Amino acid sequence: MNNNQTIEKLKQMRLGAMAELHLQHVNNNQLSDMTADEYLAMLIDHQWEDRQNRKIGRLLKQAGFRQQASLADVNYTHNRELDKNMFLRLATLDFIQRKENIIICGLCGTGKSYLSQALGHQACMMEYKTIYTNTARLLQKLKLSKVDGTYLKELGKLLKADLLILDDFGLQSFDNHAREALMDIIDDRYNRASTIISTQIPVSAWYELIGGDGTQADALLDRIVNSSHRIDLKGESLRKGAVKSI
Repeated sequence: MNNNQTIEKLKQMRLGAMAELHLQHVNNNQLSDMTADEYLAMLIDHQWEDRQNRKIGRLLKQAGFRQQASLADVNYTHNRELDKNMFLRLATLDFIQRKENIIICGLCGTGKSYLSQALGHQACMMEYKTIYTNTARLLQKLKLSKVDGTYLKELGKLLKADLLILDDFGLQSFDNHAREALMDIIDDRYNRASTIISTQIPVSAWYELIGGDGTQADALLDRIVNSSHRIDLKGESLRKGAVKSI
């Protein structure tokens, strides 16, 4: 079998990265530079790395992040009482393995969304399926899905995510549809997957915010708050000082 046939068969088996690297070595006459075992190991490693990078790329795209946030760019020096040791422990993502949640509270501009997305980005890098969404927009989408009969399908998509990030929680009031949808989301994911909630509303005001007859609020608070790590950010908006990293 000649090299062209080998390369073509590799491509047909969807081993494109391996085929390209093999072609490169053939064209450069580098096939004699290593043993057969070393060469095969190199080709396999290259193909494996390519697939991992493609998978991570898909996870990042599917997550729907609003901005590119990185743990390396988190600012711990700004006066907002962000506990570096605590956040770095969360950045190991052990909370995902333990099916725990995170609540990030703070005024507008204190970096809540950035921190949640930085954790989400790291989750994608570690091959956890992640969904980032604006809370009000998600609840409206679920409300409409009840009309066209896709409600359970949409809930199923959320349940499949290892990490769900609900941003801007509580900026709009909860009607009956929103309360029921939120309860379904949290109940489905309770002890099964992790959720990050970022909000301007302090947890102490959530009971009144959720409203209703109190039963759903009690159930939601019990499932969310009791299994959550808390980050309470203080101070003024970081945007006022034009801080590059958040």
